[in-house]
Amino acid sequence: MASKKVLVSKVLENVNTALKADDTLSDSAKVLISSLVDMVAVLTNSLGLNSSNSSKPPSADPNRVRSKKLTKGKKRKPGGQKGHKGSRLEPVANPTTIEDLEIDRRTLPPGKWTAGGFDRRQVFDVEVAFTVTEYRAEILVNELGEAYVAEFPEGVTEPAQYGTSVKATSVYLSQFQLIPQARVQDVFNTQYGLSITKGSVNNFNISAAEILREWKFEDWLREQLVSSPLLHADETGSNINGVRNWIHCLCNESFTYFHIDPKRGKEAMERMGVLSEFMGQLVHDHWKPYFLYLCTHVLCNAHHLRELERAFEQDGQKWARKLKRLLEKINAAVKKAGGKLARKEVKRYQKLYRRILCNAQKECPENLKQRAQSKSRNLLERLIAFEEETLRFMVDDLTPFTNNQGERDLRMNKVQQKISGCFRSERGARDFCLIRSYLSTCRKQGIHPIEALRLLFEGETPKFMK
Repeated sequence: MASKKVLVSKVLENVNTALKADDTLSDSAKVLISSLVDMVAVLTNSLGLNSSNSSKPPSADPNRVRSKKLTKGKKRKPGGQKGHKGSRLEPVANPTTIEDLEIDRRTLPPGKWTAGGFDRRQVFDVEVAFTVTEYRAEILVNELGEAYVAEFPEGVTEPAQYGTSVKATSVYLSQFQLIPQARVQDVFNTQYGLSITKGSVNNFNISAAEILREWKFEDWLREQLVSSPLLHADETGSNINGVRNWIHCLCNESFTYFHIDPKRGKEAMERMGVLSEFMGQLVHDHWKPYFLYLCTHVLCNAHHLRELERAFEQDGQKWARKLKRLLEKINAAVKKAGGKLARKEVKRYQKLYRRILCNAQKECPENLKQRAQSKSRNLLERLIAFEEETLRFMVDDLTPFTNNQGERDLRMNKVQQKISGCFRSERGARDFCLIRSYLSTCRKQGIHPIEALRLLFEGETPKFMK
């Protein structure tokens, strides 16, 4: 960490060197001072971390600053910029209601006036209301007093019950928009004029999860993921009644699978039932348990860029800034080339990558006297050992530069925790992950979540599952 042009890490290193060379201090005093120096190092490093140089999310970074790349040397006016394609509300050919506005002839000046057509303006609005459909089953009685009653439609079993649209809307608000149950109840009462309890909202969620289990949706989803050429993997913490659990995510552009588990490592991954059979490319953030699987591994360069930024800002590692710029340059070149580089370009960038890391060995040498290496040294060793996994995006147009797909799909689970806190039960957490897996997958398949839930409660599987 740098403070007022003073590199704190360098100062602490000098203190340690002077401490070892000082023979006037007792061993206990040296141990005490050394412990205090280590504490200062930990505190200064944590103070220097933000969303641009660590895994800290922007939402948890109170000192977040907009990227300088967007504003450097430019003072842009608010609103759409030059070249931006705007959009506006356009009139429709068949309005719902037409109201003719007539001119009060008494206000016209003298003269002969003839009809000249209409000037049209349209107002778009919404009407929110509920409907009640009553089914009356005919009853026939014969001479023996035996009664025959017409059959009600499938699913109509109670004298009064909620319909498919109510259930779909409730689950959509609760599980997709992440609105707490009490507020879902309030939406129905105030916006729709329909009385509904929190218990009913919860029961709709339970029913949705039970239908998905009857469909064996998770089994179907695992089959799709196992046969996919590319998967993104990530995990995030989640609490059940105050107990730490983990939501694991396996996904790509077509499918999403969430799984909650008390474990973060291989035990949880095995219970997901995908990676042990998966042989495609797995993009992740270097969490070691992923390397236990015999697939092709790809490392997230968004994490590398942040770690390299930290190494430069906090430890003064110049090689880190050079490598960060190189990775960004390669990524831009790959995009310009349409997904992958020519063999000649690949070799050129590999040489530049290795040259920077070779010079970094001198700037950030291994310290054999310390058990734990610095963060910068650990990063350097990882980038050397996993060169192929880091640079695979250059040679394969299927390989992404980052693991952003996995992080995006997991992000709303963190939003849920901020809104509603922890899950109250293990079952509620499992139901949430199952329903979110279904809705996210449907959305990727081009089906709106409301439509997906309507199909669910009507017992009709989406076309992409058939």
